[in-house]
Amino acid sequence: MADTNIVYVLNGPNLNLLGLREPEIYGSQTLDDIAGMLEDRARELGLVIDMRQTNHEGMLVDWLHEAQAEGARAVLLNAAAYTHTSIALLDAIKAIQTPVIEVHLSDPKTRETFRHTSYVGMAAAKTVEGHGADSYRIALEAVASGEI
Repeated sequence: MADTNIVYVLNGPNLNLLGLREPEIYGSQTLDDIAGMLEDRARELGLVIDMRQTNHEGMLVDWLHEAQAEGARAVLLNAAAYTHTSIALLDAIKAIQTPVIEVHLSDPKTRETFRHTSYVGMAAAKTVEGHGADSYRIALEAVASGEI
């Protein structure tokens, strides 16, 4: 069991543009909207979220290491395009004890072929995809229930 009730919610490249970027795929909610929804739900579940976004792969790796060092209960990781390209993220997830749940707004398996491979998913404890912003909530509830 983790030392804290903190759940890191890490978001990768271009997710700062949610609400503007291809809303037909990613929805109209912004990352701030999702953060607000998650903070409310986390409070109800007795958890605290630490939500972050970066466009830099190495920063995501550093934050995964930090989650481990800080004793986070879990990490919800939407690595965005790095999902399909980053062996560094795969290795970082494998290197830490903190469980990672892969999160996607869309379902990558229904999109372009290059999105069908998930390096993150190769090491993640669970994947939640295709539920829009609710993918984050579903993943958070999996942490709270003890499933992860």
